[in-house]
Amino acid sequence: MEALVVRIRRAVLAPVCALVALSLAACGSQLDPDTVAAVNGTSVGPDGEVVAADGTVTGPDGSVPGSTGDGGSTTTAGGSTSTGGGSGEAQEGTGANSATGGAKAGSCNGFKNQTGITDKTVVIGNASDVSGPVPGLFEASQDAVRAYVAYFNATSDICGRKLELKAYDSRTDAAADQQAYAKGCDETFAMVGSMSAFDSGGAKTAQDCGLPDIRSASVTFDRQDCTTCYGAQSTVATEFQNAVPDFVKKNHPDAAKNAAMLYINAGAAAENAEVQVSAMENRGMTFDYVKGIDISEFNYAPYVQEMKSKGIEYVQMIGASAQFVRLADAMKQQGFDPEVFMLDPTAYTTEFVQNGGDAVEGTTLFINFTPFEEASSNKELQLYMSWLQQVKPGAEPSFFGLFSWSAARLFVERSITLGGRLSRQSLLADVGKVDNWTANGMHSPQHVGPRRTGECWRFIQLKGGRWVPVGGTKYLCSGTTSS
Repeated sequence: MEALVVRIRRAVLAPVCALVALSLAACGSQLDPDTVAAVNGTSVGPDGEVVAADGTVTGPDGSVPGSTGDGGSTTTAGGSTSTGGGSGEAQEGTGANSATGGAKAGSCNGFKNQTGITDKTVVIGNASDVSGPVPGLFEASQDAVRAYVAYFNATSDICGRKLELKAYDSRTDAAADQQAYAKGCDETFAMVGSMSAFDSGGAKTAQDCGLPDIRSASVTFDRQDCTTCYGAQSTVATEFQNAVPDFVKKNHPDAAKNAAMLYINAGAAAENAEVQVSAMENRGMTFDYVKGIDISEFNYAPYVQEMKSKGIEYVQMIGASAQFVRLADAMKQQGFDPEVFMLDPTAYTTEFVQNGGDAVEGTTLFINFTPFEEASSNKELQLYMSWLQQVKPGAEPSFFGLFSWSAARLFVERSITLGGRLSRQSLLADVGKVDNWTANGMHSPQHVGPRRTGECWRFIQLKGGRWVPVGGTKYLCSGTTSS
């Protein structure tokens, strides 16, 4: 099968574009619906049960703590009790890491049932790439929202109503994304935590419907331009954070003057490389070697030799885990040991660490979230990881899942605050004012409402097969540079 250059005009986020482009490089983007898994139509009920399209109900594996009692009250994660029924009284916040995030609940007076809201439930939807050329590409995003729904329903409610999740499969296909959002318009109150490679498909559908779409992230210009669509991870295609070059110049001044950028010739990786190199050179770095590598190329030795001959001391790459490991192996075999080997969050996987072995020791990553190794000091991360195991034992938490959990958290907090004023229109107006969103410190500040790229990164390094902080655990925030 001929390699496909994925036609995303310019992916908004380097990790997204790299994963999408490389995962799909050998496959077609248009899929026959009859050949993929029949995921559409599944849902998660108010008690965390999974309801299939045929009506089959499967309860969540493991016990679900904090179940609602007969009296209608719920016990929050912080141990306090709130009544979400239609008493008309404002509920008190229950702590930063409770299901409501400590947001002060608005009065439930005037609360109206509407599309996706009944006397008992608030129905939300999630459309993510579950089946397709790369099965499970963004299944972690759907799993994260499913986990948040189970957590929320065990600990709280929205004016007496529990959450119900309808799960749609966007199948790594723009048409499927559009179909999912057409269903979501009729069946849900809002779409939450979605993540799709071809997310342009449902953009116009969501906007025309007035459907709130609080996503993990948007990866195409069409989705960015959608006025009812917001990303928990806020990004703008033409902006790159100054934190990366500033970190390199401060900690590796000589390497900053002898830099190389490699990228895979697929999808938007080349455009992202151009943006990043330009931005980093504007901050004082010097790139002596910028090179694209064909997706079908397996011999990286010539590229390594060229970098050696040019005295390169800083190497950055836009690709996916397999390509990162391939480059690291080639560098080790050629005895090339640059001062810095820098990658983006795409490399933050067990696959990279396990497959790379000694060759990837010392790799540095720039990330915009709290690494899972630090979960003991971050309650929100603990919640995500523990409830993920409730709904899907053995599932691995992920970068994309983390931001989908964040999107679910954002939806709930704003809905709780609106109370009896909750509607699609009021929710959109409210989310449009959200700035510096961190989901209780789960990730760096994101400019959700203003739709601007979050400017903060922090850095971790692989030592002894484990990711450890570099330069402390605080984010470096020094603005962005636009191309």
